[in-house]
Amino acid sequence: MSTTRTVLTVAALTLREATRRRVLLALAVLTVALLALSGWGFSRLGAEVDAGGLTSGQTRLVASQLLNLVMFGLSLVAALGTAFLAGPTVSGETESGVALAVLARPVRRGAVLLGKQLGLVAFGTGFVVLAGLAQCLVVRATVDYWPPEPAEALLLLAGQTTVLLTLGVLLSTVVSPMASGVVAVGLFGAAWVAGVVGGIGQALGNEGVERVGTVSRMLLPTDGLWRGAMHALQDPTALAQFGPALDGFPFLSQAPLTTAYLLWAAAWVAMVWGLAALSFQRRDL
Repeated sequence: MSTTRTVLTVAALTLREATRRRVLLALAVLTVALLALSGWGFSRLGAEVDAGGLTSGQTRLVASQLLNLVMFGLSLVAALGTAFLAGPTVSGETESGVALAVLARPVRRGAVLLGKQLGLVAFGTGFVVLAGLAQCLVVRATVDYWPPEPAEALLLLAGQTTVLLTLGVLLSTVVSPMASGVVAVGLFGAAWVAGVVGGIGQALGNEGVERVGTVSRMLLPTDGLWRGAMHALQDPTALAQFGPALDGFPFLSQAPLTTAYLLWAAAWVAMVWGLAALSFQRRDL
């Protein structure tokens, strides 16, 4: 079997297996609950607008910030689901003996691992894009707000999911499935907290504190990609009117991502996957 065919076959099997696990049901339930709750919240905002309690500028600002808040919830749901899907990728199959049966055939370990990575990425990015699009439609239906760059935002959220999945695959080659999921989600949360701390440092003019967020976004690009997605979801006129008063706000991003940072995120994924492939190659089955 050629390497390309092996990769595609493993990717298809991984994607099919992911859709059969109970994690998919949990993701669906959490997503529906979040969409329903956000729909109720945005409908109350719409009622406040109809009553004349908010101006059009205030409405756009509040809607964009609430959308960022809900999108963070969706990204957290995706992080939980994909991290615990990536955990069993290597360690779970190694412990159960499935990996030994597959790799007993003349196939390369790297091709198998790449196929699993692609299958998980297809599942994770597909979920976050569909859920994010559904959330944008909920906001449009309730308060008539549509983000300026929804496609860019969804692509960046898909990139965030890809980064976390790649980290999960690396961790799955060295620790148990449960431990890899816990560590991946923990690092995801720590990166977000560091980003918030850095934003506060920027608002206060403290370069040392601001550097915490900068370093964390380089070490783990999830928070950087998330901030790029937030910027794409925000109303630019509302930011121009109210932005200076909201410096340091955790669900506000003042600037889009640079091309250099996007290239770094892509290089990070490639480097971490390379480490995962090297670790898997050296692992005893």
